[in-house]
Amino acid sequence: MKIDKYRSVGLAALLAFAGAGFALTTANPAAAADCGQIFDDFAYSSSSDAALTSHGWVVRGNAGGPGVPGASWSPANVTFPTADGQKVMQLTSYTDGTAAGTGHAEVLSAQKRYFEGTYASRVKFSDMPTTGTDGDHINQTFFTISPLAYDLDPTYSELDISEYLPNGGWGETGPINYQTTWYTYRNEPWLADNVHSEQRSSLNGWHDLVAQVAGGHVRYFIDGVQVGDHSGKFYPRQTMTINWNQWFIDLATHSGGRATYVQQVDYLLHAKNAVLSPAQVTSQVGSYRSASRTFTDTIASDCGTTPPTDPPTDPPTDPPTDPPATGCNDAPTWNYSSVYLGGALVKHERSRNGDPSGPKSGDGLHLWKARYWTQGSEPGWTQQWEDLGRC
Repeated sequence: MKIDKYRSVGLAALLAFAGAGFALTTANPAAAADCGQIFDDFAYSSSSDAALTSHGWVVRGNAGGPGVPGASWSPANVTFPTADGQKVMQLTSYTDGTAAGTGHAEVLSAQKRYFEGTYASRVKFSDMPTTGTDGDHINQTFFTISPLAYDLDPTYSELDISEYLPNGGWGETGPINYQTTWYTYRNEPWLADNVHSEQRSSLNGWHDLVAQVAGGHVRYFIDGVQVGDHSGKFYPRQTMTINWNQWFIDLATHSGGRATYVQQVDYLLHAKNAVLSPAQVTSQVGSYRSASRTFTDTIASDCGTTPPTDPPTDPPTDPPTDPPATGCNDAPTWNYSSVYLGGALVKHERSRNGDPSGPKSGDGLHLWKARYWTQGSEPGWTQQWEDLGRC
């Protein structure tokens, strides 16, 4: 999510991928409800509510980008009213055409701990300001992001699940919505390395936004319809924060006095290491609400399968023909298309830039251990693999 992000955008070819291999785990929402999920119904009193902080959220108050230089980011711009019969998180942004008279709003997770699985949020976009003259280049968002350590950092990860520009911006003149998956970028001179999908129509009103991150693909959905499938080197390489914000790209189209725009968020659901369909997301949210649960966080839970308490009554009479690897001598070489279960060992020299088909890093062969189910995720660039040292 960067100023002038589409000044240089390279589209990557989508990779064909069998649906059967996509899921990290198949997910029964009812069974998964108490393991590896965070759900928030945003039932808070204000941006200073102690529960908001204790639940891991930060309301931004520091200055800086993106958006209009010199504009403010104020916790006062985040409130929790009741809308359409449901408590919501509301982001309010305004401008009078000057930097000093421009205010942005953002809420983000305090910890960078989200990676693979399903991200879902119900968001209300606004085509028109609640007060003032329409026409400003406003950006209404839901995204995940990790810090850029340095220019063109190859471990940088960002998923813009939705960036809605009701009045255009970045050279666009009408309503447009983007899903953008980032590899990296450089601010000066600007260089963007990402892939994006877009919808050129109004999204005014409530929409269910879902992103599935698994098996080397990021698949985006709006209201149950798939609108993007991004893969290859753009697949995220590290844990991220979860964010919503609303900000003005520039003041070039402002007219009249002060204009105020509102973006609302109904809920967040993230299922770690599990692929939920949009229908399953809706079902899971309904289950939490039926149980009057406004917040749950079991991301840190051990969601592994409980081993049987008794040994099999009929053990196999023959040993496996391919015993599991024990070290560098018998570990197979990592393969992009192979499926690896938790505990599997492979040997691999990571690539220099996070592209398995590109040049090698020069680090030499290392032994890697899969932390859980993985496919298409290169050892050395993702959280799925534990480095056991050089072979």
